[in-house]
Amino acid sequence: MELSKNFDHQAAEQKWYQHWLDKRYFNSKPDAREPYTVVIPPPNVTGVLHMGHCLNNTIQDILVRRARMQGKNACWVPGTDHASIATEAKVVQMLRERGIAKSSLSRDEFLKYAWEWKDKYGGIILQQLKKMGCSLDWDRTTFTMDPDYYQSVINVFIDLYNKGFIYRGKRMINWDVKAKTALSDEEVIRKETVQKLYHIRYAIEGTDRFITIATVRPETIMGDTAICVHPDDERYKDLHGKFAIVPLINRRIPIITDEYVTMDFGTGALKVTPAHDMNDNQLGQKHNLEVIDILNDDGTLSTEAQILIGEDRFEARKKIIPLLDQAHCLEKIEDYTSEVGYSERTDAVVEPRLSLQWWIDMKKIYSPALKAVMEEEIRFFPPKFKNLYRHWMENIK
Repeated sequence: MELSKNFDHQAAEQKWYQHWLDKRYFNSKPDAREPYTVVIPPPNVTGVLHMGHCLNNTIQDILVRRARMQGKNACWVPGTDHASIATEAKVVQMLRERGIAKSSLSRDEFLKYAWEWKDKYGGIILQQLKKMGCSLDWDRTTFTMDPDYYQSVINVFIDLYNKGFIYRGKRMINWDVKAKTALSDEEVIRKETVQKLYHIRYAIEGTDRFITIATVRPETIMGDTAICVHPDDERYKDLHGKFAIVPLINRRIPIITDEYVTMDFGTGALKVTPAHDMNDNQLGQKHNLEVIDILNDDGTLSTEAQILIGEDRFEARKKIIPLLDQAHCLEKIEDYTSEVGYSERTDAVVEPRLSLQWWIDMKKIYSPALKAVMEEEIRFFPPKFKNLYRHWMENIK
């Protein structure tokens, strides 16, 4: 038989991987041997492998194969994560092609379509792991929406709640108005964005004077519950404790003082909108201000806004400018460049928003994980990451 001049690696890889599967070399069942178990960090069912997957899974494969050669009962468990937001987008697209609106379906009906999509298109990433030669026990393949897995999540949630580690409360979150979901800080991409800085005049109650604020978000003035100035700013000392009137809706709001305000930015006077800005929310809590949420979860103005109800936030921004101008409350408009948060998932501008969510009290549960590393029960390589880990754990919000 004549040997080929070139090595056909694809044929060889396919042949030997199939041989390993046929011989069940990766299959694991509990026995007297020392167990060595790794659960794969489940990749998204909608995803495909990237370089991070290749690196991480290669390291796992090396460790598992080494344990197997040492005579241990090595078990490497594969699986995929349901990736709810990404999967939902795919399913909604499939439904749209069939002329079906998601809003017309019940939860169970939508889940039926989600499972249909997953069974037909999901799991590409698992086939790619096989192409990599990963020595996974495929009999144990798990999906995070499998009934037993789902029930385990519910059981753990209830257990943590009963132990006082989980609580429910209203807090400021990063809200994606397109996906209608909360985002972690890591999912917010900061981008330099060219905007406009609007200088808006608020009448001082009982006088013919005005105080001017500068904002990039004039569409949120209907949620204002105070104007804040620096206590040492000579321009406004005679206004401490007085009241201003919110343009267009005539709400009476106090003029408060706080060292948080930067005197040399804009006009040195800050509109405080506790429901729609992270820093304003902290100011609001400190000064016990009213919280008025003027936005719906899709980014349109709610009835609390009193005007422009139902308008998209950016459309409302365009429409409120001529209204302010007609009311002689618009002083000037300037070009302004600043960082704006965008959703990593949908690229929509992120909306800071108060939301009733479930939270984990990290201060109650991080101690054992930190102790294990600081006492070197678990070691980092290189060791310099030990301090980075400690800083991260001690500063989780």
